[in-house]
Amino acid sequence: MHRTLMAPIAGVAIAAIAIGAVSASNARTPAATPAAAPASSTPAAVAANAAASAVAANAAASAVTPASTIPVFDPGNFTPGAAIDNVYFPLPVGRTLVYKGMKVGVSQRDVVHVTTRTKMIDGVLARGVSDIAKHRRRLLEKTTDWYAQDNAGNVWYLGEDTVEFKPGGKQDTSGSWMAGVGGAVPGIIMLADPRIPDAYRQEYWKGQAEDTAWVVVRGGTTVVPFGTVHHVLRTLEASRLEPRAYDLKIYGPGLGIIREKALSGDPETANLVRVIEP
Repeated sequence: MHRTLMAPIAGVAIAAIAIGAVSASNARTPAATPAAAPASSTPAAVAANAAASAVAANAAASAVTPASTIPVFDPGNFTPGAAIDNVYFPLPVGRTLVYKGMKVGVSQRDVVHVTTRTKMIDGVLARGVSDIAKHRRRLLEKTTDWYAQDNAGNVWYLGEDTVEFKPGGKQDTSGSWMAGVGGAVPGIIMLADPRIPDAYRQEYWKGQAEDTAWVVVRGGTTVVPFGTVHHVLRTLEASRLEPRAYDLKIYGPGLGIIREKALSGDPETANLVRVIEP
């Protein structure tokens, strides 16, 4: 479910919100900060650089804080088979979410389904979530993401089995990783109580998967094809492996991701259009 999903003006607006929110907040200390992007004069790049600089400055200013409240992964903090019912990232078994958008200049439709499949990963029973991306009838990517919620309500990301289908019949599985294998460790996909300016690793396998997210806005309304969603949560994402890439994600309570948009690079977006309950 991790797509590198641009509206330059929107990017500037989001960066301004991020800067204001981070500088004004006395909330919890971030545990990680994204890599800085190279300087550029384009509006989207200015937005991304400004947002990254704000978060980095906040992290430096709070370095004297004795400890972060970002949770530490411990298999003992999980109950096997527990429901994933985090407000901003719920995964009820059987739910299907349909997204439509653009990627690499072509339309894309993603169907995300919470399966009945489970798997022991790094000492935790994880739930499988399938994500199938197509352009019309052509299969672009097929992924199973693995998640589990701890007893405090934080949702952890424990691995990804993914295949990208390239022209000529070639298949690319380079985005796959699994916690506890080859040095990969679990990441947080959503905190139990996300607040500005929380920052956290979503996944970490050195040189392969190094995504970081930080909270920039909590509150407000977003309109997507699915409908009008209130009390949303906005995060920005970056990766040390793609220093120029900055993405916006918007989460709706009781729904999860409702919009994704790239703030740099090629125009890419995804919007929630339908939710099918079991």
